[in-house]
Parts: sequence; C-alpha cells; structure tokens
Amino acid sequence: MSDITISNNKRYFFNGKNKFFYLADTCWSAFTNISIYEWEEYLDFRKMQGFNVIQINVLAQWDASETDLDIHPFNKNEDGTWNFYSLNDEYFDRAEKMINIAISKGFIPGLVLLWCNYVPDTWAAKIDSKNILPIDMIEGYVEYVGRKFSKYNPIYIISGDTDFPSEKTKEYYSIALNTIKKIAPNCIRTMHIRGRLMELPEEFEISKDIDFYMYQSGHNSSHKDMAYLLAQNFYKKKPQKPIINSEPCYEQMGYSRQLYGRFTQFDVRKALWQSLLSGASAGITYGAHGIWSWHENGSSFGANLGEGFDKPYYWRDALRFQGAWDYSFAKWIFDNYELCGIDPLVGYIDKSEEIRMAGTEDLSVILIYIPVNTKVVINKKLDDYEFDILDLSERHIGKPRLGIKGEKTIIGMHAFSQDVLVIAKKK
Repeated sequence: MSDITISNNKRYFFNGKNKFFYLADTCWSAFTNISIYEWEEYLDFRKMQGFNVIQINVLAQWDASETDLDIHPFNKNEDGTWNFYSLNDEYFDRAEKMINIAISKGFIPGLVLLWCNYVPDTWAAKIDSKNILPIDMIEGYVEYVGRKFSKYNPIYIISGDTDFPSEKTKEYYSIALNTIKKIAPNCIRTMHIRGRLMELPEEFEISKDIDFYMYQSGHNSSHKDMAYLLAQNFYKKKPQKPIINSEPCYEQMGYSRQLYGRFTQFDVRKALWQSLLSGASAGITYGAHGIWSWHENGSSFGANLGEGFDKPYYWRDALRFQGAWDYSFAKWIFDNYELCGIDPLVGYIDKSEEIRMAGTEDLSVILIYIPVNTKVVINKKLDDYEFDILDLSERHIGKPRLGIKGEKTIIGMHAFSQDVLVIAKKK
C-alpha cells in the first residue's frame, strides 16, 4: 500500500522513503466499463511498462464509450430516473474489488470525486444538465466514498475537468474537499481542472488541503504550447507545490471541436518532455484514445458530448500504442538520474521556446529537449560536462557535436530524424 508524501521543497513526491515519479494512465471509465478479466489484463500490461498510478472517475464518465455491463453508482426511482440519494452498494463493492486488484499489482488509484458534469454552472453542466447532483447529498456521497476506499490510501482528485464559473460551483467542491479531508486526513489531494485553465480559485490555490497542482494542456490542436506554458505558470505560483500535467494530448485522440486530425506519438512525446522540463517535474499522465473511454469494437461513443472527439480505437489496440513506452522511458530516465523535481532553466536558449532546458538544483545534471532538428546555442559554458544525446523515437544513444565559443556551448545539428533529449552530466 502507498505512503505518498510531499518533499520538503514541495516539488516532488516520496513513496515511503523513496522518491516517487508519478506515472499515471487515464482510465476514467474503469468502474462502469471494464470487466474484471479485462481489468487484470490491462493492469498487467501497464505494470510491465512501469506505470504506478491509475486515474479513475468514481462516478460514471459522461462521455465514455457504450458498455454492456449495465452497472451504475446510483439506484433508480420508479420512473427510471436516477435517485442521487441512493448509492448502489453493488457498484461500489465492485469498484472496491477493482481497487484491491490494482493495489495488489502495485498501483495507486487516483480517484476523481466530482467530474464537472455533476456540478452546476460548469462548462459541462451547460451542455448536459440532467446529472447535476443535489448539493445536500454531496457530503454523504463523499463520506461514503471515503469510508469505502480510504483504507487503500488513494490519491483523491476532488474535481474533474472543471472550471469555476460561480460561487455555487466552488461551494460543491469545497464541501467535497472538506469532507474527504475529515474522513481521510492522510490521503493526499488535488484538483483536476479544465484544459488550458491557468488559475484555481484563490481559496483552493492557497489551501493547505490541496497538496499538489494538476493542470491540463488538453486536446486542442491550436494550443500545443500549453504543455510548457502551463507548467511555467504553475511553477511560479505560491505556495509552491508539486506539479503534474494530468491530461496532455492523448495518443490518437481526434482534435477537439471535431477538427480533422489526431495527435500522434510525436505530439504526446513532445507534450511529455516540454511539461517535465518546464516545471511540471513531479511526474506525468499518459492517455490513449480508447483506454480512457474503454472502447469496444462496435460500440458507440459520446462524440457529441464534451469536446467532440473522433471515434476511439478498440481498447486492446489503444493499450499498445507506442507513446506509452515513451512515457515509461521518461520515468526510467528520471529514476536513474534522480531528476524528480528538476527545475526549469529559462533564458539560456534564445532560439525557440519549443526547446526546453532544466537542471538539478546543483546543476550536476542538465537536460535539453530539442523537438525539431537544429543547431542549439546555450548561453552557458558547459565544458566540464559529459554529454549524451538520445534519439527519442528510436531510443538510440550517441554523442552530440559540441563546441565552446566564449561563454557559450554549441550543440551541433544531429543526424537523427526526430526529437532528441540531450543529457549533460557534470564530470
């Protein structure tokens, strides 16, 4: 069982006495869509890849793929509508069994308490208001969830994909936060917010009850720079807290707003490294289009809800997308070079903001991510460093062409065809 705590400098996590790189997969629809047999198959594959957190929506995901399981968190009224005051014990018993299995395989569940469509005035509630929960049942619901699951030491994610347009919205999330803190004071807590949102309401941002920041760079093809812009933004916030990009662009996700095109392996890898080297260095979340909604062949998909994404892949195909291995490889690098909490180094490279640079506190290790091949000039003399260059698409390792000119270090144009990571280690 996990024992997740925050480092003294508030930049990364520990699990027990060991530094912990948070590597999550988004499986929002697990409790409603996945059979126990499929759950074991899925977890075994992600375990092999080094993932250690699974992000799950406790309630039904509003835009999940169609499922034949027919199991729901609420019982029904006589007229067939949901009785939000009557929780379905069978549903939550099954969810607990799934959590138990995940724990036994070494995963930490990240449990979302209130996705935004269940809360009034949010962007999702304006699209589909039929499942807004009554405010007077929120405390009882969260108490039930807390008493059911807290013995497994999950991470509690108070909100899901939310904005905060009204006092009523904030009141719902305040009740949920205060209740889960009371029931499970030792479980760490955060909030998953809407894509490209730069701010939390002040009462949540400064709260000691929110242990780390989650941002979402999202799935909009016009805003790929949000991976590093949001990381920079949250890195500067006070109080200082660990930062996670909890929802970068998902591999093979169709562009939001029903635009033509899908995010490629390169896109999700670029979002990964730009996040990690821009301040969000406590870990990262991966997503595959077909896993989060748990898509079966022949099933329908809620494309008209949410942001209108193109059809997902069959979940077993999505499980084997190659981008997940890129995220696994990043975890391996961070673990082996002890890079958790690495700090962004801003102003050393003036060619493009797309190129990101970060270093350990003592600058014993420096990383430079170069997404597109070019000569890079660093405004720092690094003649006492040993350099390696990693071809991230093929995972080849070589030596970069280097030059020192005055107080500048020049990394020559390399021979690889895609993005690279340069690792400089002090001699």
